[in-house]
Amino acid sequence: MDRPAEAARVRLGLVGGLAALLVVALGALYADDSRPGTVDARIRAAVEGVGPPWRSVALATDFLGEPVGAAVLVAVTVTGCLLLRRPRAAVLVVSGTGLAVGATKLLKPLVERTIHGDGNLSYPSGHTAFLTALALVVALAVTGRLGLGRTGGTLIVLASALVAGAAMGWAQVVLGAHYPTDALGGWCTALAVVPATDRLIDGAADRLADAGRRPRF
Repeated sequence: MDRPAEAARVRLGLVGGLAALLVVALGALYADDSRPGTVDARIRAAVEGVGPPWRSVALATDFLGEPVGAAVLVAVTVTGCLLLRRPRAAVLVVSGTGLAVGATKLLKPLVERTIHGDGNLSYPSGHTAFLTALALVVALAVTGRLGLGRTGGTLIVLASALVAGAAMGWAQVVLGAHYPTDALGGWCTALAVVPATDRLIDGAADRLADAGRRPRF
């Protein structure tokens, strides 16, 4: 079955709901703001302005969220899903990452948080949302294929999302492209969007399968 264990998916749905609430809360807190919060300032002071080789690592990570890098990642992942005969996972790769990034683009002009004082909209981070969403999709496919239980499947999916989101969020802060809370907002956006998209895709696929099994008169 091209899906994680049902119990794990229910837990992820609950996590997604909480993540959506956090996205809204952070957006309300930093709406029309152009300054870092207290937590933002402390984290930026600790990680911003690093030298080589870490800056090169940050640039390479950032590239994965740029149009070319993201397109390559999506294409490779979709190809892998199709080779493994996981068409639902392939659809989720495209729709999950696309909707997560699209959600950040819709939220930015609503929140209107800026960075660098040049009108550059920053909340939530689209780069962080993309890489987190991709990690979530891959982890969902892996847990589904391995048939892991509720706890194991949920932990793997969330751990994958945490690692990917932390890596891209770190890169965005190091490069001065986003505040840390922008990255948190992007991470939560992916957590909210991908499980919901997974549910919609499975529901649509199941309805099509049921329709195909109906007797014709």
